[in-house]
Amino acid sequence: MSSSASSPLRRLVVCADDYGISPAVSAGIRELVVNGRLSATGAMTSMPSWPAEAPALRELQGQVSVGLHLTLTDQTALGPIPGLAPTGRLPRLPDLFKAAFSGRIDPDLVAIELERQLDSFESCFGRSPDFVDGHQHVHLLPGIRRAVLGLFGRRLDPSRCWLRDCTDGWMRIAARGQAAKAGFVAALGLPWSLAAKRAAIPVNRGFSGFYDPARTPFIHSLGRMVKGAGDGHLLMIHPGHVDAGLVACDSLTTPREAEWALLATDDFPARLASLGFVVAEPGFPG
Repeated sequence: MSSSASSPLRRLVVCADDYGISPAVSAGIRELVVNGRLSATGAMTSMPSWPAEAPALRELQGQVSVGLHLTLTDQTALGPIPGLAPTGRLPRLPDLFKAAFSGRIDPDLVAIELERQLDSFESCFGRSPDFVDGHQHVHLLPGIRRAVLGLFGRRLDPSRCWLRDCTDGWMRIAARGQAAKAGFVAALGLPWSLAAKRAAIPVNRGFSGFYDPARTPFIHSLGRMVKGAGDGHLLMIHPGHVDAGLVACDSLTTPREAEWALLATDDFPARLASLGFVVAEPGFPG
């Protein structure tokens, strides 16, 4: 018997990361929004294609929550960051980790770039974001965490904007596979989660989305990724189409097409219902 036959369907916040990373990824995400497959998408507002892709997403307001996907690795910042990206070229993730955990990140200097990315969101999209998170989970890192929380003290309203919490119960993490990576990110996220709650900033209830596409394709990973998830759980995904712009700036390519293909199928809602879930409506999670 399916889960949906024995209990009400739980709301799953299906969040597509990386809107704006390239035109084809953005187009694929919009197609999924139109078909009711997504709850949310996060925008990389420092990417060159963002200004051109924002208007089409703005036309879909009300159909999807749109957030700010803060970007501090691999790409080009909107301006120089002294000590971190003096030429504007952002560091690789391992180098950012080293800087964060050796105390070499100045939150006040990082905050300048975060403000620029927020400015880009607001100028291109016409309003403030519905939520904030980080590309490659950079919002969880020491130094950066303080800078992100500072946005709420200055510009973002917690009654209208939530934060991505990457923590979950340890037993649930272990049951889903990819426990080492998911557990590491959850451990990084614990101080963040506590700080957000102390500041009365709303967060999602539970988090997953890690899988190894080279070993287990998305179609076979979906059920495991939502194992033990409750109502308001956030599932991180990276669907989209591949184009030259994506290939030039990111190593995650073919799996995006596979994720898009599964979500776009006519039977995806039934597949999700068989797991006990329905795609959550836009808005605050939980």
